[in-house]
Amino acid sequence: MKKKENNYAFIDSQNLNLGVLSLGWKLDYKKFRIYLKEKYCVSKVYLFIGYIPSNQDLYSFLQEAGYVCVFKPTLPNEKGEVKGNIDADLVLQAMIDYKKYDKALIISSDGDFYSLVKYFYKNNKLKYVMSPYIKTCSVLLKKTAKEKIIFMDNLRKKLEYKKKKHR
Repeated sequence: MKKKENNYAFIDSQNLNLGVLSLGWKLDYKKFRIYLKEKYCVSKVYLFIGYIPSNQDLYSFLQEAGYVCVFKPTLPNEKGEVKGNIDADLVLQAMIDYKKYDKALIISSDGDFYSLVKYFYKNNKLKYVMSPYIKTCSVLLKKTAKEKIIFMDNLRKKLEYKKKKHR
């Protein structure tokens, strides 16, 4: 009998959120967590996210849905937009846990993850790079992940958030 894989997912939350929104829909994070577990044998999902105190309800919801939230302090830029750069944190966590999982699923379109993806691919540690949208996915990621890149534009029916209708 084949041993069940023990895979981890590492999510660039801002990239995922903005990528899916650019496709015209909102992601149902509860459904997405179940999807990752059932489809890719993901036992642990790290969600790297900028911390804004007023979003505490969202963070609690995500943790209850099964995400391990890794918070990054946020800073406003010159335009007053809030930015929390999580790239180094994601790479560091993926390497800290390297021996704990069989393969990694990197969820982002950001070319800054090129070196990590290249290393994982070379060492047979990459399950997939999952990019929200083919058009906004870095060419570096596409070239590096080769056949191990998948896109979310065809997952709307399965993973779209739909507001509950009240009676």
